[in-house]
Parts: sequence; C-alpha cells; structure tokens
Amino acid sequence: MTDKGIDQQRRQLKLTEELVRRVHRDLEDPGYDRATPVFSEKDYDDHLQEFLSEKPAGSVHVFAYGSLIWKPAFDHASMLRGTAQGWRRSFCLRITRFRGTAQEPGLMMALDRGGTCEGFVQQLHKGGEYEELQKLWRREMTMKPPANQPRWVEVKLENGSVPAIAFTANPELPNYAADLSMEEISDTLSIACGHWGSGADYLHQTVNALEAAGIHDPYLWHLQELVAERITARRETL
Repeated sequence: MTDKGIDQQRRQLKLTEELVRRVHRDLEDPGYDRATPVFSEKDYDDHLQEFLSEKPAGSVHVFAYGSLIWKPAFDHASMLRGTAQGWRRSFCLRITRFRGTAQEPGLMMALDRGGTCEGFVQQLHKGGEYEELQKLWRREMTMKPPANQPRWVEVKLENGSVPAIAFTANPELPNYAADLSMEEISDTLSIACGHWGSGADYLHQTVNALEAAGIHDPYLWHLQELVAERITARRETL
C-alpha cells in the first residue's frame, strides 16, 4: 500500500452519520418571500443562452467540487480529476432556505477567490448539452441575481487543461460572508437545517466523497472536526 493509501486508511471522519442525524429536522419548504426576485422559466432560458454565447470551442465541461460529485445533475460522458487555480471551497453564502431557515440561517458552500480547488471535470454528452445545462441552471440558481453564479474557469488536468463551468460566490450580494471564522462557520453548520437537510449533512457527504476519491481538503477536514465537536458537546450538556 502507498503512503497516500495508508493516510486515507488512517483518517476517520469525526462527523459521523450518527452525529449528522442529531441535526436533522423534517421541515417543509417555506419558499421565498414574495419580495425576493426569483428566476422564471424564461429567465433561466435567457440566462443560459447568454452564458453559452461565450462558450469556448470544444466540448462542454462542468467543474464538480461539492454536491455535484456525490449527487450529479446529469449523466456525464466522462469525469476526470482536475484542479482550479485561484479558487477554493468556502462556506461563504448565507441561506434562509434549502439547508437553513429564516430563524436559523445556514451557509452554502461555493467557489470563492484565492487558493486552489481539486475536484472533477464532468464532460457533457455531445448533442444534449443544452438540455442538461437547463437542469443544472435550475438546480444551482433560484434568486436574481444569483448568489451562486456560473462562470468559465480553467481547470488543470493531468495532461493539459480545459475550460469548465463552475458555480462561484457572488461577492456583490448581501448574503456573501467571506470574513467568517472557522468557529463561526462550524457553529452554523452544527445547527442549521432546512427542507433539503442540514449543513452538517452537506459537509459530511462532501468530505466523504472527496476522501473516497483520494482528495483531501484541509479546510473541509478541519470543519468537520469542529462541527462534530459542537454537536457532541450539545448532546453532553442536555
């Protein structure tokens, strides 16, 4: 066994499924407040068409760095490991829906500026790109303007590089929270839950999928340790 294989075998997530279950609550979708502008079907189509007007030549690729790894949005033709330079995973978007509520806001992970991010490049099947991206657009964006905005990023592969669609944090919106400490993030993820599940569940699923693929993200690994400690401490004080 290689040193890398030994390290992976030794690493055990502190944020277990049992701890994640303690955070879960069955909640109904409250929807958005009527004052919140959201995408209509026409908005989605217009946005996608405008985005694809700047498509680089060649096949269409999507950079998967979070839930797209463990819950793909489409049947990809291929998936290759790659690194996006100048981008990093960050729980930097406050949310009051999906994995949080207005009473207990959660945090959504996105790509934010700085560092590097190792993930996977998923290639779409030729001929069906538009239909598959329609699904992806509706999954990743709801509010206008989107907090999780798509852009073309260059992803380095083992041999060469490709431009890929990546969903990145929009720093111009009020729910962008880039200055949170690890303690503040873990406090939120250890409590917040919405109709899609908890922030702890999202973190657990993402770290688990990355580790299984041989990708170790120190930022997420430290977060899962902190979140596990907080969930455990709350249980012990009851």
